[in-house]
Amino acid sequence: MKFAGRMNSFMFKGNYDLFQTIEEYKKIDGITHLEFNYPEHVAPYSVDELKARMGHLKVNGVATRFRDSYTAGEFTNPDPEKSRAAVQLCRDAVDACKALGGSVLTVWLGFDGFDYAFQVDYEKNWNTIIASFREVAAYGEERGIRISIEYKPFEPRAFSMIDGIGLTLLAIDEIGSKNVGVTLDFCHMMMKNESPAFSLALAARRNRLFGLHLNDGYRIMDSGMIFGSVNYIQCVEFIYYLKKYNYEGVVFFDSFPVRETAAEEIAMNIKMVNLMSKTIDEIGMDRIQRICEKQDGVSSQDLAYAMLSHKLKDS
Repeated sequence: MKFAGRMNSFMFKGNYDLFQTIEEYKKIDGITHLEFNYPEHVAPYSVDELKARMGHLKVNGVATRFRDSYTAGEFTNPDPEKSRAAVQLCRDAVDACKALGGSVLTVWLGFDGFDYAFQVDYEKNWNTIIASFREVAAYGEERGIRISIEYKPFEPRAFSMIDGIGLTLLAIDEIGSKNVGVTLDFCHMMMKNESPAFSLALAARRNRLFGLHLNDGYRIMDSGMIFGSVNYIQCVEFIYYLKKYNYEGVVFFDSFPVRETAAEEIAMNIKMVNLMSKTIDEIGMDRIQRICEKQDGVSSQDLAYAMLSHKLKDS
């Protein structure tokens, strides 16, 4: 598999700048790609200098980051100038992604939501989001960049306008562009109380799975813990469906080593995914498929037991 890590895993700890972080990622076994936030990781720097620093690493993509000036909304901001600025930020991020050699722009609209009853006109704001994404998608298509929607049910707003796999796929249908897909964040799916593997299957069957953010957590918040540390069996099922749908994209670890050493935490994420993939291969994709087709809880739990003990009855 191809792996990328989170720049801010190093930078938020206060000991690294962007170039030092790139150097650290070059040392981590298994890391193949980099991902940058826009504007914070790109705008202050020369693209040529960034590319020169990457060495053997490639760029998967760029993710938009809307900061404090957008707390009332990005595309749906009540200030028309800020709404237009949000679209322009996405267009600029597309250009940065192209210049860096990436292929995917990930857009998370953390502030396009609401907190109170009667606070927004739902249909008006939904239509604004769809129209804005159409404009960004058209700009990206001209430049060979795919646009991927990262959804989250809440936080920082009480309710997000695009809060789960269902609304994301609806938005993609209404946007109507072939280059628009979805980025699945494991913690965000748990916060929504989704089955992550089911959400993956719904996106992949439409060829709209454009990105992954792997992490883990306790559902009530965006914990950003090491993948497989809390919901191990659901994580293994998620990797199984990645293999079933032949996902060839990059696996990005969006986890938060606040108290952990960043390099060790990232390496553990890689070890966990590789262990799960190996376990699935040892049991066999066809055998797992046969168990799924039984629709039997005891058989599925026997499979879970096997994944933990490496023992499986004949089935």
